Amino acid sequence: MGAKKILILAGDFVEDYELMVPFQALLMVGYEVAVVCPDKKAGDKIRTAIHDFEGDQTYSEKPGHNFALNATFAGIKAEDYDALLIPGGRAPEYIRLNPDVIKIVQYFAGANKLIAAICHGPQILAAAGVLKGRECTAYPAVGPDVTNAGGVFVPTPVDQAHVDGNLVSAPAWPAHPAWLAAFLKVLGAKIVL
Repeated sequence: MGAKKILILAGDFVEDYELMVPFQALLMVGYEVAVVCPDKKAGDKIRTAIHDFEGDQTYSEKPGHNFALNATFAGIKAEDYDALLIPGGRAPEYIRLNPDVIKIVQYFAGANKLIAAICHGPQILAAAGVLKGRECTAYPAVGPDVTNAGGVFVPTPVDQAHVDGNLVSAPAWPAHPAWLAAFLKVLGAKIVL
């Protein structure tokens, strides 16, 4: 059996760290990782944004890196993947309007496959109607989306993650160590040091 396959849903102005770090970390441990964006194909670039926490009432935003997609959105089949990862930033706010994005998320939820979402990523889960009765954390401003979708918003320190069965969520990129460790554990990875 080959390496497990992870699908990442992204879009322009996805949060830089929340795309780059999981993408590189999951490749590093041997998974196949496909990053797609609606209406774009492999080789196309998306722009990222760096969100930081500098003491203002909300996060600040700076230009990030350009990220070259390695898969074509129109060509993916959700059933070919073992897990779905949804980074935050501004991308979730608008890619959730794409009916095919919603179908992908609903497939993963219906098949009880692993879903990981961070920061604003749960906006897509809320739009897909897959949070009813589920516990989920997110960037605090997304808490009302989780609640309004029938989920239970779990306030979580910015460097921690929350696990509810096959749903692994976190509030923002400072949680990467906890979020990715939880993701790997639920995926069944065994890391021996």
